Amino acid sequence: MGTGTVSTGAPSRLRSFDPVRIAGLEYRMWVGYYQQRWTQVLAAAVRLAWLGFGMDWVRTLQGAWLLLRAIQLWAPFPGNDPDGARACMSQLYALVKLRFGEPADPERAAVLEVDWWRVHRERQRSPGSAETSDELVESVTRLYCCVFGEAEAEVRSAAAHRARAMDLSDQWVREGCQPDSPLLPLEHAALVRAYAALLAAVHHDKRR
Repeated sequence: MGTGTVSTGAPSRLRSFDPVRIAGLEYRMWVGYYQQRWTQVLAAAVRLAWLGFGMDWVRTLQGAWLLLRAIQLWAPFPGNDPDGARACMSQLYALVKLRFGEPADPERAAVLEVDWWRVHRERQRSPGSAETSDELVESVTRLYCCVFGEAEAEVRSAAAHRARAMDLSDQWVREGCQPDSPLLPLEHAALVRAYAALLAAVHHDKRR
């Protein structure tokens, strides 16, 4: 497929991440995002790209910057730039494909990434809706299927835990983003469960 990768029978770095460390970094990104601490978001994004993707430092910094810019372009409400966010995420997923040979379609992955951001924003405005809760889980499930090429049933549990983490984060925001809120460790724990479930679903050599 032109990626230069050779199957060794072991999962790639993309599929053999440390769920506790990855969850901790995403947690720091979420907290920094809502507090608009962009330096914290960028620092966590750099470590996330390094640990999650195992790219060289040049591509790690490029990927982290693309992720930060996508988040910043999406953040304003109203008046955000979803097209710009998708363009940044498409470039990021193209870097991931260059390293691992997946996702097969970086542009599609970028569309699905920003789509769950959209669904999440809608849920923030109707937090008690079962419909938006189900849609959020499904949107994250579709993203995981696209990125990893797994069946929906394999990754839905991971998506459900991640959606739960989002709900806890949203509640924390509604209650004023208190730094000592008891919701924060619950949010972090939900993210750990999400990435542990994702690891269980994708930890194999997809090229076999």
